[in-house]
Amino acid sequence: MVSKLTAGELPLRFEAYDGSGFGPTDTRITMRLKNERGLRYLATAPGDLGMARAYVRGDLDLEGIHPGDPYDALRVMGRWRFRRPTAAEVATLVREMGWRRLVPPEPPHQEAQPRWRRVAEGLRHSRHRDAESIQRHYDVSNDFYGMVLGPSMAYTCAVFPTVGASLEEAQAEKFDLVCRKLGLEPGMRLLDVGCGWGGMVRHSVRHYGVTAIGITLSAEQAKWGQLALEHDGLGGRAKIIHGDYRDAPDSGYDAVSSIGLLEHVGVHNYPAYFGFVRDRLRDGGRLLNHCITRPRNNTRSTTGAFIDRYVFPDGELTGSGRIIAAAQDAGLEVRHEENLREHYALTLQHWCGNLVRHWDDCVADVGEGTARVWGLYMAGSRFGFERNDVQLHQVLAVKPGADGDSGFPLRPTWLS
Repeated sequence: MVSKLTAGELPLRFEAYDGSGFGPTDTRITMRLKNERGLRYLATAPGDLGMARAYVRGDLDLEGIHPGDPYDALRVMGRWRFRRPTAAEVATLVREMGWRRLVPPEPPHQEAQPRWRRVAEGLRHSRHRDAESIQRHYDVSNDFYGMVLGPSMAYTCAVFPTVGASLEEAQAEKFDLVCRKLGLEPGMRLLDVGCGWGGMVRHSVRHYGVTAIGITLSAEQAKWGQLALEHDGLGGRAKIIHGDYRDAPDSGYDAVSSIGLLEHVGVHNYPAYFGFVRDRLRDGGRLLNHCITRPRNNTRSTTGAFIDRYVFPDGELTGSGRIIAAAQDAGLEVRHEENLREHYALTLQHWCGNLVRHWDDCVADVGEGTARVWGLYMAGSRFGFERNDVQLHQVLAVKPGADGDSGFPLRPTWLS
């Protein structure tokens, strides 16, 4: 089946449980189909979803690579080209396989329902459905996240001052860059929406003397983050709230940071999102929006099947142009933007390295299937950032006063 649907030469070796094989024999990587259930996954969900299902269940192996970092295999597989079979070839394949093998097996338990079946959880990006999606992804295990993300517990793109910088150095530089762009000073008030485990809150309070509130839809993140604040002696100047960002308290903030939230908001909710931020800021207050983007603005916003079912249910990505336009339409003045996609590729490389080093403990904590999901997702994302399939943009905006005063200096100060 594989050979008949492949256009040109196969860039790796493919071997099946029935003894058949296809492709070069001198390659370092062999894709091994281990059983009939794996074949049924491939046949009933063509493309990345079928392969992901078989791989997560252990029915499809990539020999020669570590499951915590299948990056090298994905680079090779990126050269694999398929062709559309003719009607006659489809009929022949059906006869050869038999109808029994075309009955889809039960998907792995890590897989979310398809979008059209999630209506029971509410409309896309309703409060209830957003809560379900966030908790599904982020309430996996704080211990697991600690092993993969490292001590910073920062699950967003780091900023590497040099290629050889450590992950912790790069995460600290990311938070510091956000603080500098926001112009934080002692006594200011910061709201961090989608705060995760509170890394931005802790950094800004400790190093810039602000008071801060962070809010996250993940109960586990909120609990961990608040305990970390108390442990560091910062509880009197900051707190982490479990809730929807739309319920963040108060207004008149000097700054709002949003690091990795917008991907979950939904493109059609951008006007409300940026309106929310505008209404929480004082005149002259700044917003730093940090999120994954697409390299174009005219592509569909929904993510692919694997990411949607296994990683970020209901996640949506769009180009930085649409984000900037929505911010401007809400009355915010965009002052600066930059693309940090190479930094995210490096971040993911470090995360995969952590997963490899802690593989046995990660598997013991969350199970091999979930660990395989993470290895596949992070390695694939690294490849995507390197190829410019996805980007990471920081957009800095301000709420200008009625007289147009932005409070910005003539030239950026955060680069010094």
